[in-house]
Amino acid sequence: MSKISYYTAEGLKKLREELNHLKDVERPKASQAIGEARDKGDLSENAEYDAAKEAQGLLEMKISKMEETLSNARLIDESQLDTSKVLVLSTVKLKNQTNGMEMKYTLVAESEADLKAGKISVTSPIGKGLLGKSVGEVAEIQVPNGTLKFDILEITRE
Repeated sequence: MSKISYYTAEGLKKLREELNHLKDVERPKASQAIGEARDKGDLSENAEYDAAKEAQGLLEMKISKMEETLSNARLIDESQLDTSKVLVLSTVKLKNQTNGMEMKYTLVAESEADLKAGKISVTSPIGKGLLGKSVGEVAEIQVPNGTLKFDILEITRE
């Protein structure tokens, strides 16, 4: 069963670049390593050859997986996003009711999540808890050490 995943233009571009790098740079390197190991003699007792073949197999598996991901990737049309409620690609300004801290997160596809950049996955507990909420609502989010309550202060698209 194919799993459709949604990407921003930037995320889709990164995915394509990584796939091209694997095909254009890593694949020839793997073939070269196999060729060099083969030239060293008897293949039945050649650990270097076996390792190179295994590495090539893993690389081909990774390429295949990325091609499948790309074939099921859908581009999100950011101009059509509604800012009245939290959706994928919404940037949400929150206030933690417990400590009063304010934070800002952008909800993105799982593959684009980067906490340092303020991008959280829509499949994370906080992401799931924010989806569909509107400004003024309180999001109660179950986390391993209890329940967090966030006031939704602002929803924008960035």
